[in-house]
Amino acid sequence: MSGMERWQGKVALITGASSGIGEAVARRLGRSGLKIAVCARRKDRLDALATELASAGVDVLAHATDLRDPASIDGLFQAIRAQWGGVDVLINNAGMGKKSSLMAGDTEAWREMLEVNVLALCVCTREAITDMRARGDDGHVIHIGSMAGHRVPPGSGVYSASKYAVRSLTEGLRQELREAKSRIRVTAVSPGFVETEFHGVYLGDEEKGRATYSHFKVLEADDVAAGVQYALEQPVHAQIHDILMRPTDQGA
Repeated sequence: MSGMERWQGKVALITGASSGIGEAVARRLGRSGLKIAVCARRKDRLDALATELASAGVDVLAHATDLRDPASIDGLFQAIRAQWGGVDVLINNAGMGKKSSLMAGDTEAWREMLEVNVLALCVCTREAITDMRARGDDGHVIHIGSMAGHRVPPGSGVYSASKYAVRSLTEGLRQELREAKSRIRVTAVSPGFVETEFHGVYLGDEEKGRATYSHFKVLEADDVAAGVQYALEQPVHAQIHDILMRPTDQGA
């Protein structure tokens, strides 16, 4: 069976779903008939999204989670297991960046990027794979990476390193799954400029962040969500390993 019908009634967890790409993925997968678990630190935004999805008939669970805290991640998965038995689709969307150079950057900024972009992704992947193997050894893990994991923009050495790690983790997981003869698939989606809150956080200035997106038409969050859906739609014998997306007018 191909297309989104094979996922109807299955459970998708989207991390970092309080805005941007995660929010768009939750809406798109909810419309496709999946049960939706969303997590982020901003409970008010999560609750608003959950209310919106529930009003559209989506079975939804919102769980405030600090992905820098393994105990908080454990609480998230325990809540999903208690409600639905586990996860079938994991969208590792949560990520953050701060402009912090190697020569003079802030240690805590580095730590936060590595904890959220790399360590939390690993922990969520491990827990989701545990569920997927127990639920028939089938499922799909999708990492939202970045084009910064394919080249290094000036001044972004640590952030780019975290996204290069996502590439390595994607391939490493694929190899482990093949060795285990598992039917679970893994995909990385790496977008360029997307109009989200990212650059406001990255630059430490919301106005400068908005200006970043004013030079040409950048991607919208739902464009990336469509890439996620495309990977999920493929027949079980086909695995989309990498999706690289840029705005048409983006240069390097």
